[in-house]
Amino acid sequence: MLYIDDIGRYFLMIKMSFFKPSKWKIQRKLIFKEINDLIIESIPIVAILSFFIGGVVAIQTALNLSSPFLSKSLIGFATRQSVILEFAPTFMSIIMAGKVGSYITSSIGTMRVTEQIDALEVMGINPLNYLVFPKIIALLFYPFVITVAMFVAIFGGFIAMTFAGVPSEAFISGIQMDFDPFHVSYAYLKTILFAFILATVPSYHGFYMKGGALEVGKASTLSFVWTSIIIIIVNFIITQLLLS
Repeated sequence: MLYIDDIGRYFLMIKMSFFKPSKWKIQRKLIFKEINDLIIESIPIVAILSFFIGGVVAIQTALNLSSPFLSKSLIGFATRQSVILEFAPTFMSIIMAGKVGSYITSSIGTMRVTEQIDALEVMGINPLNYLVFPKIIALLFYPFVITVAMFVAIFGGFIAMTFAGVPSEAFISGIQMDFDPFHVSYAYLKTILFAFILATVPSYHGFYMKGGALEVGKASTLSFVWTSIIIIIVNFIITQLLLS
């Protein structure tokens, strides 16, 4: 029953986030702040991780395609497929669940502990619209982060193979081999769903937490765990529906 109550309260939170909106002047300021905190400030860490993981994917692929009878272009093909289908949308979203999700939970949880949320309610402001709605809107730009991850990861694989002695023409040819635009659409569909999860699940854990400062840390940890689990489950369902 506890989990059923949590699910019901979660969907109620999402619904109430769109009611009694704050003045546009205030809302706009909050949205731009969230875009900076959740999107722009995430790009450097995403780019660094993507570059090196893309290199690792290419190296491991080359190791498994060491037969002289196999074309080196397959390395570029396998790297592209791994990055677009799974690494960029799914793996990076789990990393973002740690960075963005923990930030959202701790910031809202701290406001709950310091009774700032109660103060918003006393002033007649819908705290869910004030706190959660800007995060949902800001994370609509999350596909841009994943686009950066895709390009940087493939570039990292290209650099790694250049140092490994694989002809750049062969790698680029592999990237272009049998390209299916639907795979990109599939990746972005997952990304949009993951963005919504990243905005709402951590917000739920922060908004409804109870206790003091110690519980804020516990709520952030629990938020990361549940966000990651839900992302993996949604990834499995979407993959089964669209690619099986």
